[in-house]
Amino acid sequence: MNLFKYSPRVRVWMLGLMYGVELCATLWLAYELRFDFAVDAEAQHQRLIVLLWFVPLQLAFLGLFQQLNPLLGYFSTPDLARMFHALLLSAVVAGVVWLFAGTTLAPPRGVIMGNFIFALVALAGVRLALRALWESRPHGDAGRSRQVKRVAIIGAGDTGAMLAQDLMLKPAHGMVPVAFFEDNQALWRSRLHGIPVVGSPEGIARAREEIQFDEAIIAMPSAPAHRVGEIVRLLRDAGLGCRTVPSIHQLAIGQVKVSQLRNVEIQDLLGRDHVTLATEGIRGILEGQVVMVTGAGGSIGSELCRQIAGYGPGKVLLVERSEPSLFAIEQELIGMGHGGRIVPVIADVMDEERMEQVFQACRPRVVFHAAAHKHVPMMEAHPGEALKNNVLGTARLAELCLRHEVDRFTLISTDKAINPTSVMGATKRLAEMYVQALASAHPGRTKFMAVRFGNVLGSSGSVIPLFQKQISEGGPVKVTHPDMTRYFMTIPEAVMLVLQSAMQGEGGEIFVLDMGKPVRIMDLARQMIELSGLKPEEDIRIEITGKRPGEKLFEEITHQGEDFVATPHRKIFRFVSKAEDVGEMRRVFVAMSGELHGMTGEQVRTWLRKTVPGYRGGSLKAEAGNRKPEA
Repeated sequence: MNLFKYSPRVRVWMLGLMYGVELCATLWLAYELRFDFAVDAEAQHQRLIVLLWFVPLQLAFLGLFQQLNPLLGYFSTPDLARMFHALLLSAVVAGVVWLFAGTTLAPPRGVIMGNFIFALVALAGVRLALRALWESRPHGDAGRSRQVKRVAIIGAGDTGAMLAQDLMLKPAHGMVPVAFFEDNQALWRSRLHGIPVVGSPEGIARAREEIQFDEAIIAMPSAPAHRVGEIVRLLRDAGLGCRTVPSIHQLAIGQVKVSQLRNVEIQDLLGRDHVTLATEGIRGILEGQVVMVTGAGGSIGSELCRQIAGYGPGKVLLVERSEPSLFAIEQELIGMGHGGRIVPVIADVMDEERMEQVFQACRPRVVFHAAAHKHVPMMEAHPGEALKNNVLGTARLAELCLRHEVDRFTLISTDKAINPTSVMGATKRLAEMYVQALASAHPGRTKFMAVRFGNVLGSSGSVIPLFQKQISEGGPVKVTHPDMTRYFMTIPEAVMLVLQSAMQGEGGEIFVLDMGKPVRIMDLARQMIELSGLKPEEDIRIEITGKRPGEKLFEEITHQGEDFVATPHRKIFRFVSKAEDVGEMRRVFVAMSGELHGMTGEQVRTWLRKTVPGYRGGSLKAEAGNRKPEA
């Protein structure tokens, strides 16, 4: 009989009936044990009287503690605690009745204690059995046709143990764990949930011949990236498919369950430490406030919106000039339950009148400026547009924030602004200089600051999606230079640190996020090919195309003339430098904006070389002539 097909009302009655039968049986058993299975006639009569009032009392307390639940397939530790308290209160009432009325109406003390233990075990056992029955049900056609896989779990720590337990309790996953592999030798030759811990992952190929499993799951979310990479190579050499558990960040915030497996991705092999935040401090600057995010449809802007919405702002203004991008993040945030606090705004930060209208209507208190042109080679070909959007757009938005007395303004910058060689980097450096100059000229008003970070994994226009596309097309994977390195972060990590920086900024700072170790792009290409189950140079060719205009071989950490200052957060560094005169910068910008559309690309570069200290970008023509032609 399928108990789960009935209506909730019927399921409640069915559960109450099952509970009633069990409680009668446990009370009967408690009497039998109390009288050594020789209950006399007087005790038999007393038992019937007790049965008439005590079992209904227990059912009433179970209902009061929400244990007559129509969701039969769900039973967890909080439910067990509520069941315990319901039966304990019933026993206390029985004890009070015994104290005042004796055994005429109440059962003996031994029966009360025995019945409490038996009833708790019996009722919890039934609920656990119903949960197991629910979880083992096939869900649709896929569930009925799924073939059970034997899997090995790499990692016998807490995460591996939770994963094994979840897979065993839920056969609908279609996987049964048969072995653990673990780096910690102290756990070898032991058992976890009855599953043997065979040894280290290095022995997985040999053990597979004896144990016979089809797939491996890496359950080491906090393991160093180099170790994950070694294990992936071991599994590939053994001919085993592999998946991994969600990231430590997703597990920590309860965003996903440990059994929601995914393929191993490149960020698992690059390795970033889990970021801890001063969440209460961040909440203090965002909760109840109107927060504006420009470039809200971009990679960084959209993640800013997701994380900011979780801190309880009054409104989040999603400012974006691309309608499709704005629609996508709007629908995503609505799906996350934030529809009541988001306000999508189609606007261009260069449109000063439109932005003035938005500021007057919405009165933002905190602004994150992520709107920018960021593609390095493309901005080399269109330097005037980079200058207009990245510099003039930032200056106009910052002036609006000053005029409308915004509390905090955070510019999203880049490590390419450090001793820039590209137009994009030079324009972002100039934007930094402007917000620093405003902060110096107007202390105590809007807190202006900038945050620099390197490449973010998976952002639009970055190397990761490009390599993925090239691999899916069969290659070649195009690397510009064999020695080129870059710093990488995940998008959520970068945004977490942006929020942390915005919280601790006092005005005029440029925050630089800890980038970790630089990654060779050649190594990145090889790892991505291997993650696809292919071999570099055999299945997929790697082609060296030559350095593109504006590109550096190595990104730098500090700018000339900047002083390092420590911050309370170990992954955030603060750089301060002498601020420019904001009045002079305004005069220069006004003069340049009037001439911009009449300037050639080379004239824009010449202007940038005069205006941005340290900018050493060459002409597009000269750089293009030095490039190796693509095959």
